Amino acid sequence: MEATETKSLPENAYVPLPDGELYLPIVPAAEQPPESTGRAIGWGLFLCVVFTVASAYSGLKVGQVMEAAIPISILAIGLARVYRRRSTVLENVIITSIGGAAGSVVAGAIFTLPALYTLHLNPHPVQTIFICLAGGCLGVLFLIPLRRYFVREMHGQLPYPEATAITEVLVTGEKGGSQAKLLLQATAIAAVYDFFVTTFQVWKELLDFQFIPQMKMLAERAKIVVKFDAISFILGLGYVMGLRSSMILVAGGVVANFVLVPLIFMVGSHVPGLVYPGTAPIAQMTAEQIFRSYVRYVGVGAIATAGIFGIIKSLRVIVGSFGIAVKAFRHGEGAAPERTDRDISVLTILIGVILGAIGVAVFFGTLRPTPLVLVAGLLLTLVFSFFFTSVAANAIATTARNPVSGMTMLTIIISCVVLLQFGLSGTTGMFFVMAIAGMVCTALSTSGQTITDLKTGYWIGSTPAKQEKVKFLGVIAAAAAAGLTIVMLAQVFQFGEAAPGDTRTILAAPQASIMMALVEGFMNRQPIAYMLFFAGGMIAVSIEMLGAPALIFALGMYLPLELNTPALVGGFIAHLVTRKSEREGGERGRTMRERGVIIASGLMAGGALGGVFGAALRLLPGPKDPASAGHWYSSMANLLPRYAEERIRTPFYGNDEVSQLVSCAIFVALCLYVWFDSTRKVKTAE
Repeated sequence: MEATETKSLPENAYVPLPDGELYLPIVPAAEQPPESTGRAIGWGLFLCVVFTVASAYSGLKVGQVMEAAIPISILAIGLARVYRRRSTVLENVIITSIGGAAGSVVAGAIFTLPALYTLHLNPHPVQTIFICLAGGCLGVLFLIPLRRYFVREMHGQLPYPEATAITEVLVTGEKGGSQAKLLLQATAIAAVYDFFVTTFQVWKELLDFQFIPQMKMLAERAKIVVKFDAISFILGLGYVMGLRSSMILVAGGVVANFVLVPLIFMVGSHVPGLVYPGTAPIAQMTAEQIFRSYVRYVGVGAIATAGIFGIIKSLRVIVGSFGIAVKAFRHGEGAAPERTDRDISVLTILIGVILGAIGVAVFFGTLRPTPLVLVAGLLLTLVFSFFFTSVAANAIATTARNPVSGMTMLTIIISCVVLLQFGLSGTTGMFFVMAIAGMVCTALSTSGQTITDLKTGYWIGSTPAKQEKVKFLGVIAAAAAAGLTIVMLAQVFQFGEAAPGDTRTILAAPQASIMMALVEGFMNRQPIAYMLFFAGGMIAVSIEMLGAPALIFALGMYLPLELNTPALVGGFIAHLVTRKSEREGGERGRTMRERGVIIASGLMAGGALGGVFGAALRLLPGPKDPASAGHWYSSMANLLPRYAEERIRTPFYGNDEVSQLVSCAIFVALCLYVWFDSTRKVKTAE
């Protein structure tokens, strides 16, 4: 039986219910249309893996993880028309629930695991996968008892911004097909664009405008260097962020690169010898070296302080969440008679938590700690995962923003302080703490996404137990994909900063770099650039006093400037599209805004996939490698030998002026595509 299509939710979907009134979902509890079918699970797992790979790359590149649930919900609507029996709305909910695990598991992975490679601890692939898997499963298990409170009892009192958007996409069935086509078109364009610009030497990816004499003079004399990374997925990211957020992000980069770097150079050029933590006299440093040696630590201090502000602002939510957790476990009910209010049983949850705890204990045991350290690590993991799960659910339900970075930093600091008391330090201590942080970070990130999925299912009429079961499948797929993607990228790129003698390209991995700085400072008792951290902290305090989001500004200070500036272009295009849509008004204006967001999502997804595919090709053996002879990919290997991208090189690539101008022209063409395809007239009944 197929659910009846509807254009909108019931009138009482977003408002508190009067006493005695019940919310009736689109699909009533008495109906049992196809839900967790093979097609829904299969497509959900496939899209989960694809978006996990893309999100891992984008998160390591610029510190922003793609939100996978909304694009996947659009694709689910389009896929529904592929089959003879059109997929039901509940099957589409299952696809979105499974696929949504991509962004949440990736967030936990990229915030912590790259630090292990930067610290040269080189975890085994099984270890990276297990950290993601354990954290994700604990997050889902600890959230299930809270579902009734957050989803049913608080109906209409929490806004659920992301769940609202996903639900509106799923119930607006008629628009899904054309929206999916638009998303796939933008994804294909961005994938081809970023694949060629990041993998081969066809035109310059990074623009520094040094072919202009005045810009070169500024760089040499004042250490002022303007940089721009002309790739599509940062353009799409800026569009989704909007003009205000992208301007704040770039403002942080402006302060770091055009204020602090020249200032440090002016003062430091008169100081003979080394100035800690630099490794060369400042007078001999380039702008990039000054940024990495000094300004980057200021950015770290700003981000850490901004995270602390986030924790302080969340104190009321945290205290309330503790009460929520206790209340839910004390008054938890059994399986509800109605299909739409039926959870996994409490006994199953307890068994899952016990098995998860045993698995975590065995994992910690492989690191050969003392029994006290093992018990302490296990308790820290379970306690933080449990309480931060309710915090994350509350935060997502109210603001759609999960305080992942602040909670993870708090986990690292407390874990270091506790474990140092038991004599754990050095490389073993760093690995131990980062493993705890990775599991906790993944747990709270996954729980935030899970509450979004369950609220979406509540509005539409899904069976919670089925959503919860398939969520574990999504966590397993995302954990495997995220772990293996990070392992692959670690072979091709450097995370954080360049190591001496290593010529590989750098992926900023900003959050992981911050976590690494914290754990390394605690566990190795190394000298810490306290003054630089303090300066960054004071900048964050100043930004907070001005009423601006300090975390976005601080992230702009930490990220290289070239990763900020394209986001401003995307934000400006979003502003223009919004202005035009407001002038048009009505259905046409709404369609413009929708198309712009869909195209931007496609740019992010395709750009990230293109970059990951290029990275994977670099792992192929070169033509001189006899192991490649006779293999199916030998012809590809001859075309794309490892680290030999110059085999596909345009004649003008070595000419900075021509190559950078070509790059500018193609990037402008990409911007025009976003503008014109967002604002063009389309049939409103598509």
